[in-house]
This record gives sequence, structure tokens and C-alpha cells, in this order.
Amino acid sequence: MNLNNIAKIIVVTDSIHAARKIFDSSVHPYQIQSAAILYELCNFFNHHKDNTIEFWECPSHLKWRLHNKVDKKTKSFNLTPLYPCKSSWEFSKKSESNEILNTWKMMFQASDSKGNQFLDLLDNNDNIIEPSYVKGRPWLKVFGHSNSLCVCATRAITNHAPTGKYRLRFFLREDFKYSCGLYPIKSRHHILYECGRFNGYWNLRRDSLSHFVMFLKFNLSAFNFSDSLA
Repeated sequence: MNLNNIAKIIVVTDSIHAARKIFDSSVHPYQIQSAAILYELCNFFNHHKDNTIEFWECPSHLKWRLHNKVDKKTKSFNLTPLYPCKSSWEFSKKSESNEILNTWKMMFQASDSKGNQFLDLLDNNDNIIEPSYVKGRPWLKVFGHSNSLCVCATRAITNHAPTGKYRLRFFLREDFKYSCGLYPIKSRHHILYECGRFNGYWNLRRDSLSHFVMFLKFNLSAFNFSDSLA
């Protein structure tokens, strides 16, 4: 709006509801931001009577080429907030979310919180995956579409699976011999890396989340109660 020879502004957004808040004079969480934007718009309209602004709604799922291009540029742009203080509702929300997430990550990495049996998986960059609350990340976005796959993955990650090694933790006097001749007792590590019964997926990078999920998809009986006594 501060550039010369600008007579028309077009805003492309995937949330027209949020854009309407700019012109909402009632009390709402974005009121401080709306007041600042309206002040700039007032100067823009007063500069020339033919100046206009339009809002185009373009949902993300349409994958419009120009919308994707703008979205990438926007995410790479480091914007200095106009109101980096607690009076900004968005800033307060972001600060509280970051504080909760950091506390959550510290507790999660402690063995007494996540459990000694928890399976640490790696992302595509070979970094240990950490908890996040954004869009079902990091695990649910991969296998959350299937209830059976989600259950199987949860059993494997937490090691609360129907294996002989797991049952031995509760029934010390019982015998849980495994039919596979390579290992005396069925364990998660043996299922993932060694057992010939579960070789439906060739890649040995079972510590990677993507390959781990592929292994489960190709070996449906792994970590399944119906296979627990075999």
C-alpha cells in the first residue's frame, strides 16, 4: 500500500473468514491487527478515489499454481511482528504453545516418561522424530488413516505387543518359546530385523518412520494378537 502507482490490491486467501475479521469492528482476538490494517487501508483509499481492494478465496485443496507459489514465498519470508508483546492475542497463543511443546518434548525424551521400551524412529533427514501438535504430526499423518495400521504401529512403537518377551515381563514362570529357530523368544527387534517369517518388505531401514510403516503394511501379522501364539 505504500508503493507508488498502486491502485488495486488483490488478496488471495484460503480463509475468507479470517479476512473478514479485518473489517469487523466488534470485539475479537484479532482486533489489534485489524485496527492497524484498517488504518493503512484508510490512507490507501484516501490517496485516490479509484483505489480498490479485492479478496479472492482459493482453498488450498484446489492446488492453484499461483496460490502454491505465493504460499511458498510467504513461508520463506521472515516477518517482524507489529506487536511482539502480550497484548497480541496471536503472539500470546504462539508463546504458550511453544512453551507447552518444549516442556512436552523434555518430558517425552525422559525415559521414565515415555518408557524404556519406546521405539525412537527417524524422519527422512535421519533426525529423531519429536512430538508435535500440528496436523496429526509426526506419526499419525503417516498411519492415522487406517485404524488397524495405527493399532499395529502403536503396539510396535511402545513395545506393548503380543510377543514372548513382552509376556515374560508379567509371567516370569511361563515358557514363551518362539517357533523361529534363530531366536529363543519372540521380540520386537527380532520381528523387525531378523525373523524370516516377516520379510515382506526388503528395506532394512526399519528405524526410519517411512520404512517402518511400509514394513507393517507388507507384514500384516506382525505385532498382531492373532499371530501371538505362533
